[in-house]
Amino acid sequence: MTSTTDHTDTELLRQVHAGQADAFTALYRRHQGPLYRYALLRCGSGDTAADIVQEAFMGLLTGRLGYDPLRGQLQHFLFGVARNLALKLDEARQRHPRLPEPLDDDDELALDTASEADGPLARLLGNETAEEVRRALSLLPPHYRDAVILYELHDLSYQEIATVCQVDIGTVRSRLARGRAALARRLRLTLEGMT
Repeated sequence: MTSTTDHTDTELLRQVHAGQADAFTALYRRHQGPLYRYALLRCGSGDTAADIVQEAFMGLLTGRLGYDPLRGQLQHFLFGVARNLALKLDEARQRHPRLPEPLDDDDELALDTASEADGPLARLLGNETAEEVRRALSLLPPHYRDAVILYELHDLSYQEIATVCQVDIGTVRSRLARGRAALARRLRLTLEGMT
């Protein structure tokens, strides 16, 4: 008997819909970490990120989300779902603004643990300037933030980001370039303020 870790996402999803709980557990373990990290950086709140992850997986479990493996990878689909949920929250926050929530110790640990195996920006998030980087990232407009997080932290290609964000590749390039520039500008201002 093969373990569920050897199965593709599509096969695991088929097993989930056939009622196999261990298949859902395998899918969840495979995708929960990256999805949570994305949602945490996108929303800035551990509780909100956990809610987004839960809603995405519940939609997947019930079939309500309608994932089609012929249209792309499950991970990219889940990023798209998380992005759409975050956009809904952004709209609600614009109607009812509130102060951003500080990251708690669990959020810090999740980001620091994630950064060890990820790319250059992820490693930067793990060092002593992590809070400043996160704060600067949280101040970016959501469409720039999505592109930077998905490219720099999750190593998605321009095409994959275009699929997740439902925009064309040129828009991804533009958003990524502008997002990086805005992030660098905010960090430079922060560092100048410290001296």
